[in-house]
Amino acid sequence: MNREHMKKTTSRVSTARNDYRCSMERNQSGKYCVRIQVFYPRHAWTLGVFFLASSFDRAMKKLEESLDFLQRHEEKLWFWGVDRAEDMGFSAEFLREAGLKIDHRTEFPRRATNLSVAPERQVPAFVLGPVRRGLAESVESPRSLAAASAAAGD
Repeated sequence: MNREHMKKTTSRVSTARNDYRCSMERNQSGKYCVRIQVFYPRHAWTLGVFFLASSFDRAMKKLEESLDFLQRHEEKLWFWGVDRAEDMGFSAEFLREAGLKIDHRTEFPRRATNLSVAPERQVPAFVLGPVRRGLAESVESPRSLAAASAAAGD
């Protein structure tokens, strides 16, 4: 095997990326419920979290902060969440300090946006544009459908 081929093979192997699924829905009180499900390939585990926000813009700002937090603290979250599962209370407290709660729901909404980021890297701002559009569409869809069906019923 030549050196160039080894370099390409090595770079492919080390390109593991943290995969995020994000969804946003409005709850009965009108708050935005943002759910994040992240798969960390280095430890082959999945973490689900959520938070509430009062407006779409606040939800997007908090999403950006949350993605940054989840990227920076992957090792600590894994250690306390999986390796030391009996101490899950510590992990929940650690997430709570960042304004996140553990999401125990097993079903994830079908309308979700996805993004992938290399471990321990910041989430690039240009990646958030498509996420913002996708989440805006998912939040607007139910209202748009209701308005369309109400108009059709008139």
